[in-house]
Amino acid sequence: MKRATVVLFVVVVVITGGIAVHRADAAQDASFSKYFPAGPMLYLEAKDFSSLLSDWNSSPEKKIWLSSSNYEVFSRSRLFLRLKGAGDQFAAAAGLPPDMDFASQVAGTRSALALYDIGNLQFLYITYLPSAKSLQTQLWQVRSKFEPRNAGGVTFYVRRDPESQKEVAFAVAGDYSLLATRADLLAGALQLISGNKDRAIETEPWFAQTVSAAKERGDLRMVLNLEKIVPSPYFRTYWAQQNITDMKQYSAAVSDLLRSSKEYREERVLIAKNAPAAESDAGRNAVADLIRFVPENSGVYQAKAVPSGDACLQLLETKILAPHFGPTPASELAPQVQLASGETGQSSDLETRIDQPPTDGSTSAQSVSALQQLLSKTQVLASLQVQATDRDPAGVFVRIHSAVALVAASDWSDADLRAALADFVSPSFTASGLGISWQQKSGYQELDGLWPLSVSVRGKYLLVADDPALLEKMIAGLDRKSAAEPARLIAGFDHARERTNFKQFFSMADRNAGSEGFSSGTREPQFFSENMASLSQVFANISSEKILERRDGDKILQTVTYDWSK
Repeated sequence: MKRATVVLFVVVVVITGGIAVHRADAAQDASFSKYFPAGPMLYLEAKDFSSLLSDWNSSPEKKIWLSSSNYEVFSRSRLFLRLKGAGDQFAAAAGLPPDMDFASQVAGTRSALALYDIGNLQFLYITYLPSAKSLQTQLWQVRSKFEPRNAGGVTFYVRRDPESQKEVAFAVAGDYSLLATRADLLAGALQLISGNKDRAIETEPWFAQTVSAAKERGDLRMVLNLEKIVPSPYFRTYWAQQNITDMKQYSAAVSDLLRSSKEYREERVLIAKNAPAAESDAGRNAVADLIRFVPENSGVYQAKAVPSGDACLQLLETKILAPHFGPTPASELAPQVQLASGETGQSSDLETRIDQPPTDGSTSAQSVSALQQLLSKTQVLASLQVQATDRDPAGVFVRIHSAVALVAASDWSDADLRAALADFVSPSFTASGLGISWQQKSGYQELDGLWPLSVSVRGKYLLVADDPALLEKMIAGLDRKSAAEPARLIAGFDHARERTNFKQFFSMADRNAGSEGFSSGTREPQFFSENMASLSQVFANISSEKILERRDGDKILQTVTYDWSK
């Protein structure tokens, strides 16, 4: 299994570290958390770190990624430069480079890492490594350059770089290897290993509660103290998802990665700070029921339990009825300055009106109110959105089709729905009522204009789509039985089907969007058609991804499954 699942772990271990070893008086496969001093914000443990590292180094994913546009952009990023700077500081303190050879030397089987300071990358690393191998490491060979100290009856070595004041500590005394960038962390771990009753990470409530809620320990386990991580300015700066507000509602989390030849499965548990509002079984059952409407050739889908009327309106509006997101948000980045030719602005700016305010693209209050009132007075148990792409007959353009399904506690009113939908879209499509009359098709109704808005009402089920063929495939789901289990959220993404169309679509969209590069003057890769497309190519062997989310009291349980084609 040669997969890129240990990138972050490898980076952290390679960039910063020191080494120590203690006698292996416990089983090799025992958890190392009892040997870590209290206070970390992240704990990462692997059943066999050496195998994970070997899998990554020999994987095709690594080779493709290092030559990709995604890596090119990452190698110029602020995060990469900070990691490189930390690596340089380690090299100055230890007297040897923290390269992949060094990481391979200190990678044992059962291994664990705890991160105590995300800004300074201060951490402690413990691995089960036979003493014979420990004595062959580069770090042990240069121990004469380090200051010897003692903790827990074990001699360890410390060296500090006078310029950066960074430390590297290590020792050899058996089959446990400990890596640290702070001497006090290393000393504390040695005291715990020797039987000292100092406070360990296992005694902290956030860690104990989270681990006790987890299921089977995976090949890789990560435990996070979110109350420490989320407020960190470094996390808020570099966290790509930028969902800080959502993360604030959780105090801790654990994620276990379980690997097999054809599937990677991630089991997550998030501990909520406050118990969420009670959910009905009807909503979770409705989510499972809606999955039968997902066509086999859909690109992406998501089903949610008990959405609000406003959420249903927004889903219909943004995906089908008026697929826009309003005016362009104000940029939070400083404008780029081009000093080469002295030009200001672009030719496209000549098309921008400055004598009247821009339109916000919103529909009239009356049309919004008509559809909103209908959705707000209906108890919607679950919603489903489905999207798929296809090529035009010439194979040049990529079309995106969307559909939405809503299941209610009672039957929908067909006439009221069609009237509300027609009123909602009419201000944007007609001034005289042309093209917004409904005509009967086989199993659904469709507007008689140029826009193929299609609707099917089947009792408590409402299906709306902008493509008749997609709607017909969803209607066929009425005759199928759902194999999904009740959940608050079920989602899926067919990467094998969509990746080629994704690249084709954005290659056309980015064709005239040239951008200047960095200080070197070279062109920066386009974000979608080159950067993201190259990342998709790296993981071309991932055929699909599925997400299942449930709730158990104050715990949110998520299962993320990655299917590998080979």
